[in-house]
Amino acid sequence: MKVSVERSLCYGSAECAHRVPAVFAFEDGYGVVRPGGADAAEDARVREAVLEAAEKCPSQAIVLTE
Repeated sequence: MKVSVERSLCYGSAECAHRVPAVFAFEDGYGVVRPGGADAAEDARVREAVLEAAEKCPSQAIVLTE
């Protein structure tokens, strides 16, 4: 699964970084995918957490593709 954050949509709630710190970080006021974070999302538990983070992102800025 490819994980990214659409910066133009992100308004900096940091929900993603709080929910899945292995994948997301909070930098310069925006959520970002950590280097190698998408690889961590291949683990089943982390993948489930990423899916939940995308669903609950208040700005709907998390983009998931297969």
